[in-house]
Amino acid sequence: MTVPGPGLSYTDAGVSIDAGDRAVALMRAAIDRTYGPEVIGGIGGFAGLFDASKLTAYRRPLLATSTDGVGTKVVVAQRLGRYDTIGIDLVAMVVDDLVTCGAEPLFMTDYVVFGKLSPERAAAIVAGVAEGCVRAGCALIGGETAEHPGHLAPDAFDLAGAATGVVEADGLLGPDRVRAGDVVIGLASSGLHSNGYSLARQVLDRAGLTLDAEPPELGTTVGEELLTPTAVYARDCLALAADCDVHAFAHVTGGGLAANLARVLPPGTAAVLDRGSWRPQPVFGLLAERGGVDMGEMERVFNMGVGMVAVLAADDGDRALRLLEARGVASWVLGEVSHQPGGARLAGTHPA
Repeated sequence: MTVPGPGLSYTDAGVSIDAGDRAVALMRAAIDRTYGPEVIGGIGGFAGLFDASKLTAYRRPLLATSTDGVGTKVVVAQRLGRYDTIGIDLVAMVVDDLVTCGAEPLFMTDYVVFGKLSPERAAAIVAGVAEGCVRAGCALIGGETAEHPGHLAPDAFDLAGAATGVVEADGLLGPDRVRAGDVVIGLASSGLHSNGYSLARQVLDRAGLTLDAEPPELGTTVGEELLTPTAVYARDCLALAADCDVHAFAHVTGGGLAANLARVLPPGTAAVLDRGSWRPQPVFGLLAERGGVDMGEMERVFNMGVGMVAVLAADDGDRALRLLEARGVASWVLGEVSHQPGGARLAGTHPA
């Protein structure tokens, strides 16, 4: 059967190979910043290569892996037309999960998909991923940039990533190490991080708050607050584990503080966390008040100002706080682990 009219091309179908090639060229310098001597070759091959010779220095190396995305925070970046920070969020969400077991992140790969590929926008997003990798101390050794016309709207995009790390078997952190009497330390979040944005956006829409609004309690625009990059804790956690008797870390993401801490508590133990020990950032109060969201729901959805939790031997608590302070990380004692069963829960009220 002969189809009338001129023949179709991939460009006619909405996919530009030339735009993809240009995007890769624009990304190259940012990606190169993440490379150490372990990276073999560079971008452009079918697979990223990482020299695993350093693993021979381990007695029993365990490889750890994690994958994640940034959820509907991409909608905020899309609406604001600002793409330079969302990649940092991606790295944080992936690598901060990885480090909870004590693993040093080695390398990461990413996947970015667009309705219509703009090389400059793609390069800005990947430059953010590269910046996140620099902060985390890992290499960005590969990825994929895709164009899905007809699937995504022209301005829409999404991204995901995966990372691999290594930990010595006898240095593996987790519930098996946690004991009654351990101190629980909170590491401050930078804000909402990358969880709960579907609820946050609905609250703002119903309250009539646009992204350029400047509520007095925030001291900045709503959009700037929502796009604040997720904190990358990987280097801080590794430094803490190297210098203190850390038993476990918990990355506070979806599910909130209590639920994520409960994942690293062994059976027959509990942790009561004192709300009076910290004051959540103003954005959490704004969402609760403008959306009529009760405290229980806020604490199930958002990190409420605590982005990472360290559980460690009580006699190392002060040392850990001093180390984190020296690294510029706000931290404080949240509570302690006890013998009684019950998981993790919050008690008291936040300071006014």
